[in-house]
Amino acid sequence: MSSYEACMTLPYRPCVGVMMIDPDGRIFAGRRIDSDAPAWQMPQGGIDKGEDPKAAALRELWEETGVTADLVELIDRTEDWVTYDLPPELLGKVWGGKYGGQRQKWFLFRFLGRDDQIDITAGHPEFSEWRWIDAASMIEAIVPFKRAVYEEVVAAFRPHLA
Repeated sequence: MSSYEACMTLPYRPCVGVMMIDPDGRIFAGRRIDSDAPAWQMPQGGIDKGEDPKAAALRELWEETGVTADLVELIDRTEDWVTYDLPPELLGKVWGGKYGGQRQKWFLFRFLGRDDQIDITAGHPEFSEWRWIDAASMIEAIVPFKRAVYEEVVAAFRPHLA
């Protein structure tokens, strides 16, 4: 069985993604702490068993940025789940080899706080640095195998972006 065929037999990991925007409609982007290459992304993570997707999104946002629920307002969410497959070189190496990719529900939150209230060292640090960027830069900055997901999410939330 090829690695592609193996990927097709594995389930998707249930996950949430968070696009957090500032008042100007720019997107929070964090540089992954576990990558030597400049790999930037938005906060995301798995949904715990029995957890509501919105609650998971707020938990992931706090874990990865230190931003609490009172510092954001929910603007939108994706209607459907967005999926991606892991590239062959990552199959069996992430998530204990149990998943072939992720299915994600994305949430758009507007950040109501100040930049100094963002703390990427809080919770479970995943980013070494962060910045506000426009949508085109966000799509360009993501790893290639997630690019289609980011294009879909940006398209869904486009009316709210810079």
